[in-house]
Amino acid sequence: MSTLIVPSQVPDFIQDSEQLHSAFSGWGTNENLIISILAHRNASQRKLIREAYASSYGEDLLKALDKELTSDFERIVLLWTYDSDERDAFLGNEATKKWTASNQVLVEIACTRSSQELFSARKAYHSKFKKSLEEDVAYHTTGDFRKLLLPLVSSYRYEGDEVNMTLAKTEAKLLHEHISKKDYSNDDIIRILATRSKAQINATLNHYKNEFGQDVNKDLKADPKDEFLSLLRATIKCLVRPQKYFEKVLRLAINKTGTDEWALTRVVATRAEVDMKFIKDEYQQRNSVPLDRAIAKDTGGDYEKMLLALIGHEDA
Repeated sequence: MSTLIVPSQVPDFIQDSEQLHSAFSGWGTNENLIISILAHRNASQRKLIREAYASSYGEDLLKALDKELTSDFERIVLLWTYDSDERDAFLGNEATKKWTASNQVLVEIACTRSSQELFSARKAYHSKFKKSLEEDVAYHTTGDFRKLLLPLVSSYRYEGDEVNMTLAKTEAKLLHEHISKKDYSNDDIIRILATRSKAQINATLNHYKNEFGQDVNKDLKADPKDEFLSLLRATIKCLVRPQKYFEKVLRLAINKTGTDEWALTRVVATRAEVDMKFIKDEYQQRNSVPLDRAIAKDTGGDYEKMLLALIGHEDA
């Protein structure tokens, strides 16, 4: 469920574009005006504002924002203003460029989006970067990481709820057999995770726990420092428990020495219109602190205001 608060009476998108242009004019930038508009418009409304801005002023709104804003506030506003497929293309490209084994952004994009959303992100990647996401993932990764990530980002899963319980039992046994042998990058494990529907994977993992007495992710913690196992666990959580996955990303981003603004910004920008309400509930249950209070404690200024507005804080 979305946490975005859109006013009951939304100004005309042409008026919004004029107001944004006025925010860039004169001495200094009116950041509060930018937040009051963009942080309270849904994806279709933001798209219309961008189109009106380009038509009126001959410039992409994103370029205007890039010139006027700086630092973490600039990043959250730009990520939020992108269309969702453009945003995923941008984040995917950024992830391949700064790749480390613990970087899980590609898994997020591949496993928490619908098949159509992932397909749209790949199309946007073609358009924006003149090459394919698959091409960059293959080039920038090696070994077991490439073996897992390439089919994940190439996937087009069935979206229905139908489940084959016989298949779930068979594949749960396969998973257990290979995990017991520490054959973690086995073709069957990767095939199951990269091709089966989320409903089918969930049934398989439920049978795994019932049959073998432990959640599969606990069995994949045999070596907590193994970065490929960490990526496998992230893949599974993104596929079947995305809200728990994103709660952990936020918890790790906030509850440590120095805030990981890169992760915090990414999660808020990508989930505010999807399931941030559930992520907030998960965060409070896990940490006994509301997410908005945690963000306010760890951030400041216009960046804090934008984040709080997007997660539905009443006063933002």
